[in-house]
Amino acid sequence: MSKSKTNKIIQKIIIIKKDLLPEQSEELFRVLKNRFDKSMDHHKGLEWAKIQTKLEVNSEKLCSLYEMERTGGEPDVVDYDKKTDEYIFYDCSAESPIGRRNICYDHKGQEVKEKKGVHPAGNAIDLADAIGIEILTEEQYRELQEIGPFDTKTSSWVKTPSDIRKLGGAIFAEYRYAHVFVFHNSAPSFYSNRGFRGSLRV
Repeated sequence: MSKSKTNKIIQKIIIIKKDLLPEQSEELFRVLKNRFDKSMDHHKGLEWAKIQTKLEVNSEKLCSLYEMERTGGEPDVVDYDKKTDEYIFYDCSAESPIGRRNICYDHKGQEVKEKKGVHPAGNAIDLADAIGIEILTEEQYRELQEIGPFDTKTSSWVKTPSDIRKLGGAIFAEYRYAHVFVFHNSAPSFYSNRGFRGSLRV
């Protein structure tokens, strides 16, 4: 996919975030509530009504959840931060979100490929920013796997420490043999079975 097409995808996300239709909101609430009710082990002691009330007055966060859902992330509540009074959503799809695969780690990595005439579908850092979410850290990824398993057939980019990135690398993680494995690749690398997972605080 060319850089111009990647930019169009990001622009589409921004447009949707600014203009979520009432019927889109209604359908999203239905999907999120159903998922919440079916996975109470992800969020014991939390009540959906309180979460929806917060979302109804925060259109920007709701739009981010819409994009997480639209790109295959299947977002669900995984925790509540009492100090900040925020509910924490993670992408909880069984495999790495299908609408965010074939992507490099960041923009610099993507540029390296495009200069060689190879066109990934984008990059994790720019897409996360456009959606309005944070790419999971290694620690968050491991926390997610405690309610998993996730990524038993795929892998997901995770936030890469700056010292590794400065040397040209990036890290990703997956779940195999009942364990979480964290690996490295060059940041320009991209694969059909690798996307990224994000988090959102509401």
